[in-house]
Amino acid sequence: MRQALVAVWPSLRYLLVGFVTALASWIVLSVVLVSLVVYPLLPHAVRLMRRVVAYDRGRVAAFSGTAIPERYEELGGSLVQRVVTAASDPATRRDVVWLLLHALTGMLTGGLAVGIPSAVVQNALAPLYWWAIPGGVGTSFGIVVDSWSLAAASPVVAVALLLLGRWLIPVMAAWDVRWSSTRLAPPKATLVQRMAELTATRAAALEAHGAELRRIERDLHDGTQNRLVAVVMMLGIMERSLKRDPDSALPLIVKAQDAATDALAELRDVVRSIHPPVLADRGLDGAVDALAARSPIPCTVAVDSVRRLPAAVESAAYFVVAEALTNVAKHSGATQVTVRISMSGDALTIEIADDGRGGADEDGGTGLNGIRRRIAAFDGQTAVTSPPGGPTVVRAVVPAGA
Repeated sequence: MRQALVAVWPSLRYLLVGFVTALASWIVLSVVLVSLVVYPLLPHAVRLMRRVVAYDRGRVAAFSGTAIPERYEELGGSLVQRVVTAASDPATRRDVVWLLLHALTGMLTGGLAVGIPSAVVQNALAPLYWWAIPGGVGTSFGIVVDSWSLAAASPVVAVALLLLGRWLIPVMAAWDVRWSSTRLAPPKATLVQRMAELTATRAAALEAHGAELRRIERDLHDGTQNRLVAVVMMLGIMERSLKRDPDSALPLIVKAQDAATDALAELRDVVRSIHPPVLADRGLDGAVDALAARSPIPCTVAVDSVRRLPAAVESAAYFVVAEALTNVAKHSGATQVTVRISMSGDALTIEIADDGRGGADEDGGTGLNGIRRRIAAFDGQTAVTSPPGGPTVVRAVVPAGA
């Protein structure tokens, strides 16, 4: 019996945990049903549902050894936007169907996973104490052991149930994993949908690239070029001064040197804006720490187990944080800002939250559109939550293998 239990224990444990999550599914379904009436609760109910389904997704993936992807729309924006997104996201309907089916099948398979081992133990032990209990001992199939002949047959029933459980429990677990993996995974996009996504991503990448080139050109034209022109003019004046009055040329030399130094500093800033050297030297966590140290608003950074990523991904994450911190300093009126960066599977999540006045407008020239375009270029997602009165949260998710 012990060997049989060891052999089926992974499957048995999987089904027992599934029985618990099936019970939780009924509770979550009740919460979702209530939120359909009290609609402001819908985003919170959907978040709760996603957590429960995510646990089941991880449970199934751990047992099967195959990761199951997830694809959700970000619940950001105003209350109305969050409600509309929660209600219209196809993943919401898919999760509701999963919870309903799992609530039924999980209780069935989990009930058998509980009942068969219990019946084995009950029939195996019944001969030892049936005689001490008035009226006998009830066992499986409604049989009451109240005689020595039934007591002698009870171990045979226990062995039969043990063999049945040894075969049936792994079969039930394999069947549950098979259909659960199908139901929990997002549907494969059609060719037309994928082409539309790739077209939009390509357009966003080209737009972001064009905007970056225009910014670099503007910085060079308005800053470095003007200072270099000033240096040339000063050198020309200096040349004439040296012919007429050499003593008066010294201040011009100092001014020309200062202008050249400023031009060199601005040129270095432009080079850093293309790909900051600090990323190569210190990695994303060190680069973000450097940004936080330069922020005029107190900034806390939390980086959770982020490995070295492709240079393009690190650069995008760096500029998202830099742009967001600039927005906070210019527009939010905040007294504290927090930057959180974490890895979840193959996705990098960047979250910047401040305690400012809120009401951020993506069309108001705050740079949020630039963040969204930069992330979209990597087929990522950006969500901005900024109700009036705050807080403002900018959350970007970037595929780390991009």
